[in-house]
Amino acid sequence: MKKMIILGIETSCDETSASIVKEGKNGQCEILSNIVHSQISEHTDYGGVVPEIAARSHIQNIDKVVEKSITESGINLKDLDAIAVTSGPGLKGGLIVGVTFAKAMASVLKIPILGINHLEGHALTIRMVKNILFPYLLLLVTGGHTQLLIVKNVDDYERLGTTIDDALGEAYDKVSKSLNHGYPGGPVVERMAQKSNLNNIKFPRPLINSGDLNFSFSGLKTAVRREINKSKPLDNQMAYNICAEFQDSVIDVILSKLSLAIRLFKNKYDIQNPSVVLAGGVAANKKIFSSIKKVSEGEKFNISVAPQHLCTDNAAMIAWSGIERLRKEIKSTPIVIKPRWPLDIQNDVKSEVDIKV
Repeated sequence: MKKMIILGIETSCDETSASIVKEGKNGQCEILSNIVHSQISEHTDYGGVVPEIAARSHIQNIDKVVEKSITESGINLKDLDAIAVTSGPGLKGGLIVGVTFAKAMASVLKIPILGINHLEGHALTIRMVKNILFPYLLLLVTGGHTQLLIVKNVDDYERLGTTIDDALGEAYDKVSKSLNHGYPGGPVVERMAQKSNLNNIKFPRPLINSGDLNFSFSGLKTAVRREINKSKPLDNQMAYNICAEFQDSVIDVILSKLSLAIRLFKNKYDIQNPSVVLAGGVAANKKIFSSIKKVSEGEKFNISVAPQHLCTDNAAMIAWSGIERLRKEIKSTPIVIKPRWPLDIQNDVKSEVDIKV
């Protein structure tokens, strides 16, 4: 039987990415190419992503990125079985660019097109590199989302908790910006925290004793800003200590929520050593991962994270989601761009901001 080959296109935020992915042996993934054009340098001066600049950059680069992904893969266009494209959630302008390009290409090639939820790409990434069976618990931590979910199957997700205000990635960015450092803030704050010494700073642990699985980082971000203003003029060591205490607060909250989620998961499923997957760009944070790994020994669960280059936004995970969906014979509905699209609500719900292209 012919192994599926799919082109993935991702333009939901500030990366223009295209990838060719093939079904490998034993159902695993073979990445033939995965091209990512980053826009970080275009947004650095603004301390965050500017939607208009992002959309313009996608327009300027998408054809070159797709062409390069095809060239590097060594395939012919006639070898493609389908195109998978991110159709939400994300920035409206970027999504329109990606979906419009994918629809035109699929029309010319006369092949199917699948609209993929960007968060599903993150949720299924681990299965590209590891034989993780359903169901598993997912801690999804990206620039725009912080959620705990049960991944029951492809296209079947149960959300246990989410952020009620800022996502964790956004909080890292804002802390970095408050310290007059660069974007994206995650790597900056992590590096600065490593240089901390003992200090008496103490930040709140938002919702740590709430009894539910929701997150809140807005108040923590405000506490950091107040400490910065109180400590001016701010020397380097104080900045390092602030970053370390901010990160320790984040980790304490994550571990508390994750422990509760694991107990809930074990009550629902009779699985001795359940799998917990850490996904999204913040999964690249080494201290967060190592802290969760220590807890995994006591809680008796297996923690997994994809390679770093697959944790951040990329088109390989979108193409892989397409393969997973085609395996399950999940039919793709007409593609509608969904700037807001919860992972646990798939194609049956539309909102007033959905856009037909």
